[in-house]
Amino acid sequence: MADATGKYKLLALDLDGTLLNDRSEISETNIEWVRRAVEAGVTVCVSTGRGFPSALPIAEQLGLYTPMITVNGGEIWTKPHEIHRRTLLDWEKIARLREIALRYNVWYWAYSTGGIHNKEQWVDDVPTLDWLKFGFYSEDVPVLQDILREINDWEGLEISNSSPYNIEINAMGVSKATALMELCKMLGCEMSEVVSIGDSLNDIAAIRASGLGIAMGNAQEEVKFAANVVTASNTEDGVAEAIRQYVLRT
Repeated sequence: MADATGKYKLLALDLDGTLLNDRSEISETNIEWVRRAVEAGVTVCVSTGRGFPSALPIAEQLGLYTPMITVNGGEIWTKPHEIHRRTLLDWEKIARLREIALRYNVWYWAYSTGGIHNKEQWVDDVPTLDWLKFGFYSEDVPVLQDILREINDWEGLEISNSSPYNIEINAMGVSKATALMELCKMLGCEMSEVVSIGDSLNDIAAIRASGLGIAMGNAQEEVKFAANVVTASNTEDGVAEAIRQYVLRT
């Protein structure tokens, strides 16, 4: 277990299920404590499975002009609109993953550098786009497990989820953890000085790699097991509680 009494310089915040409540809103309490962390000199970084266009308004609402991690680490931004590194997923894999989604009749989506594409709005010419992530969604968990078993044998995939009802796929080696390691090089800090807060499997590598890994009260059980501590849920201002208790220790 990491020591939770050190000085932390970088706070990586997941969005959905973590900073955001179940209505996809940020509570005033969470906003206030993020602001206090920034004022104390902590670099607060959005770290999300979302694409940049949907993550940016949240960073702006928080007044953050800091590095961002989007699409599970597929994109690392030095600051909003300034890309540092982008790691693509081969278009051939995107096409194969879509074929599986069609065969199992589940909803699917994918991010390219041009935006988000899904079952209702797919693209005709997959090879022409630069792809970042693919996802399956189904509330039929056994079906998701069947898909997972099928794609687990593929080479070149990094597999996670952002809820118990989806599977998310990036290029091998892409994760919020590897993105945070890159940010540490950029910012001149160590992973031991990082706090990561999240709720799903796409957060688990970062939670394990950080100096302090915090799971939300609503997190998946595997995430809680991997974390150093568990805070309150996303509907109970768990991020604010974590900042107050562990980052600023007030």
